[in-house]
Amino acid sequence: MFSFKPDRSQYPAPGPDGKLEVDLETGKYLKLWHGPNHPGITGNMSVELTVCGDEVVEGKTHVGYLHRGFEKLMERRTFIQVFPIVCRVCVPEPDFNEYCYAAAVEELAGIEVPEMASWIRTLILEMGRFNSYMMAMGGISGALGLGVVGQWMTYVRDIMLDRFEELTGARIYHMFILPGGVRAHLPEGFEARMEEVLQTAERYLADAENLMFKSSVFKTRTQGVGVIDPALFERFGVTGPNARAGGVAKDVRKDSPYLVYDQLEFTVHTEEASDIYARTLVRYKDLLETIQLIRQILRKMPKEGEVMTNLPNVLHWKIPRGETYIKGESSRGEYGYYLVTDGTGYPRRVNVRGPSYTHAMALLEHLIPGTNISDVAALMVSLHTYPPEIER
Repeated sequence: MFSFKPDRSQYPAPGPDGKLEVDLETGKYLKLWHGPNHPGITGNMSVELTVCGDEVVEGKTHVGYLHRGFEKLMERRTFIQVFPIVCRVCVPEPDFNEYCYAAAVEELAGIEVPEMASWIRTLILEMGRFNSYMMAMGGISGALGLGVVGQWMTYVRDIMLDRFEELTGARIYHMFILPGGVRAHLPEGFEARMEEVLQTAERYLADAENLMFKSSVFKTRTQGVGVIDPALFERFGVTGPNARAGGVAKDVRKDSPYLVYDQLEFTVHTEEASDIYARTLVRYKDLLETIQLIRQILRKMPKEGEVMTNLPNVLHWKIPRGETYIKGESSRGEYGYYLVTDGTGYPRRVNVRGPSYTHAMALLEHLIPGTNISDVAALMVSLHTYPPEIER
């Protein structure tokens, strides 16, 4: 059963521009800024709240604190020089940007990727998904006062970053996935060290489950709060766990398999309530599924093989005229890169379709009215958006 917005007749009428005509002099309404420096903000953005008592009447999102113009910068870099930029579009999951852009270049240039490289790419993407979900679990718990869960998730994410550093040489921005394959094989003994990380994660997640999903306080704060009507999913471009929490069993890895996902077995988890609790539970189940996927990849992948195709000097590439769109399933929803080439050594246009734009802008503004002010932080974090991803 879905709850909808309260009777808005008690609110002031919107003006010609669609904004509320609020008379702050009456003292009935108050303007508050939620962010950008607030623990309930997942990045550089703020929300201008109009409140009546403890009820939010209107919320207006504001971005622009971290605009970097990445898409324009890409037009002035060679195809290989773009990689230090694409991995910075989204810090929690940089490898997904690397994959989408590299796959787009490979499709237009006719580059074939060795099988071993495809397996390692899939492993890297699932490791990134693991870290992103850890941040999401820690964020929602912190927004609701369960700081210890956030500390656990941060610790587990940190030891996974050790595995990233071992494999790629860097903890955050890896630049490991390149057109033609990946930069290196797995280090010797990597599988055993990864298993230690996964077992540690499972122990902490079991404790987190007790503190969150079996807690009456957590349920009271999240069940029936921040409900997204599934009828609005298409209108607002809702994808990923936010859509699956409303009963939509959509996952690009299943619906349009890429890399080696067609050779892997995994479950697309869904819930029906479409509230904060359901979104958090879907991410928790997805995180456990990711752990099993990493184990499955390490078990099934070839033990040897080429990881990079022999290519001409990348500094002198000229890719034929064309356009393509490459998409995949990130931890936050459908992610895609639209690449246009004009026969020169530079991209003509690169456009990034990130889920944070739709989830953190229009959808959030629609959900906030009628929310209690104490639930705003939890609502924002439950959407698992990354505002700097919008500033591209």
